[in-house]
Amino acid sequence: MESRGASQMDKLIPVVNKLQDVFASIGGGSFIDLPQIAVVGAQSSGKSSVLENIVGRDFLPRGSDIVTRRPLVLQLINCPNETQEWGEFLHKPGEKYFDFAEIRKEIEADTDRLTGGNKGISPQPINLKILSPHVLNLTLVDLPGVTKVAVGDQPKDIEQQIMKMIQTYIERPSCIILAITPANTDIANSDALKFAATVDPQGMRTLGVITKLDLMDQGTDAVDVMMGRVVPLRLGYIGVVNRSQMDINEGKTIRDAVADEQKFFRNHPRYSMMAERLGTSFLASSMNTLLISHIKQCLPALNKRVQELQQQKAKELSSYGQSDSSTFAEKGAILLGIVTQFAQDFGNIIEGKANDLVSTTEISGGARVHYIFSDIYNRAIQEISYLDGLSEQDIRTSIKNSAGYRSSLFVPETAFESLVKRQIERLLKPSEQCVQLIFEELRRIALQCERRELQRFPALRSKLYETVGSFLADLNAPTLEMVRGLVHIETSYVNMKHPEFIGGEQAVRQIFIAAEGDPNDPKNKKKASKQESKQETAPPGNSSSFMGNFFGGNQTTATPGTLKPVPAALKPSPTLTDREQREVDILKTLLQSYFTICKKTVADSVPKTIMHFLVNKARANLQTTLVTSLYKDDLLSSLLQENENLVKARQKCKEQQTLLTKAQMILTEVREFTVQ
Repeated sequence: MESRGASQMDKLIPVVNKLQDVFASIGGGSFIDLPQIAVVGAQSSGKSSVLENIVGRDFLPRGSDIVTRRPLVLQLINCPNETQEWGEFLHKPGEKYFDFAEIRKEIEADTDRLTGGNKGISPQPINLKILSPHVLNLTLVDLPGVTKVAVGDQPKDIEQQIMKMIQTYIERPSCIILAITPANTDIANSDALKFAATVDPQGMRTLGVITKLDLMDQGTDAVDVMMGRVVPLRLGYIGVVNRSQMDINEGKTIRDAVADEQKFFRNHPRYSMMAERLGTSFLASSMNTLLISHIKQCLPALNKRVQELQQQKAKELSSYGQSDSSTFAEKGAILLGIVTQFAQDFGNIIEGKANDLVSTTEISGGARVHYIFSDIYNRAIQEISYLDGLSEQDIRTSIKNSAGYRSSLFVPETAFESLVKRQIERLLKPSEQCVQLIFEELRRIALQCERRELQRFPALRSKLYETVGSFLADLNAPTLEMVRGLVHIETSYVNMKHPEFIGGEQAVRQIFIAAEGDPNDPKNKKKASKQESKQETAPPGNSSSFMGNFFGGNQTTATPGTLKPVPAALKPSPTLTDREQREVDILKTLLQSYFTICKKTVADSVPKTIMHFLVNKARANLQTTLVTSLYKDDLLSSLLQENENLVKARQKCKEQQTLLTKAQMILTEVREFTVQ
């Protein structure tokens, strides 16, 4: 009964080997951990020899430098009814290698194919399956030995790269670590045990292997090491004796070497007491037992992971949609569904209702439209000053030019209208830019509406976005004209009767009060009378001609009665009289009052105009436009031609789903086994 239970349990490893092949085909090594044994050790520590002893055949590359340059996933499958032994590579399915020398050549060739022929390394594994009646069921990973110095084409950080590669395998909780250490080195300095301790500090899944016991100095032995007295491991240590280079050169077979190994342990004065727990045969059976036990422990998590992957692949396959439909009605239904969903998503993103399409890490959709209106545009309008581009000299010159050949008694209305219209025109550029920003934002929102279903059909996608672009451009042009019209409306008629406009009388009063003080104040009345008396007693020569001052000050001629020539360009003098200063201040007050009114009007009207003529019309008419442009009998077949990459992705996803279903069936088979 016990042998039957052991036989049943021994079937676990071939079953997991099937899983290994399934996940290797899926590319699942990166997202699922299968129980396996990783062989770790320094360069020339005897790793390859241990593996060959377990297999019983010479098949691994040999040499003095780094030989194992890619991980070798080795699956040993016991075939008691077979008389022959052979190997199969996963990258060459169905091709059997009965000559193990050819297996060695293929390992070397595939390594060189990926890493080059000058000692380069790669983390990409080689999967090799060996079927033989002389092996126990095992799954091992032979990892590159740690080297300290780069040779050939190896990078300078070769040691760090190999350590990182080893780490990716042994850090998995599902991995049993086979730490190889030569007996003729200090166990405390073992690279293999050092690596193992970083991921398995308690030694719960590390099995130590001591090689080269026959090469120790005379009178020394490794009993204390193998008894766990130096560096204890929960799984203990097993000593082995490999073939020497002389044995290999003389053609000594591995089976003869294993027999000599047993003789060595039985006849050794120190090792004979533990001979039954030493040697390659005991190592293989121990690894077999450990792997079976470890597989049982990992099965629940493995089963859960496979179920998660099945769900992921089912969701992914659903996102690719069904295969291309052949009937006209089905194609029409697909196109209408895509167009309708696109239009709904467009409106929902603007409204902020498309939670599955709107980002949670940044402002998007309709919130960006609001940001453009309230922050970018409104701030730009408020930053425009009523005096931007205007100096007091400009205002003074405008006043004089508006008076013509007459001397003005008051500030001319023409000067005010001319200047205020000039300033209102400055509101046009930011308003036009606002229209363009919203237009670009709507195009951006359209790109957010792209679902995977649309990606299936590149021709439809291209035509749809072309139609959306033309549709938005058609709306953008009249919107731009309306916004320009809003600004031009303000310049077409200056409403001096606007209830918020300060008016000329009030402006004059403000300037007078600012300069002279309130005339109703008794103190200001006395001050004014004193100034008048001073002006009356002032000599007439001190007064200057108003027009003379405007045209550059008093003109003195060398000869009385002779006129000087009129300058080609007349400019006002740099100094202003009191009267001119008051006129300029009055006009500035009027400009500020009326320009503020216009800014409020434009800042309020432009966003409303853009929303009505561009945003809302786009939302309301997008679906109708798309259906009218795309739903045509002569276009359906060409528009619904599927993307070749997507077809391949769907097929690959189906294959992976099939493999995962197969894996689930294999795991169901595993659950039928019971630990005896």
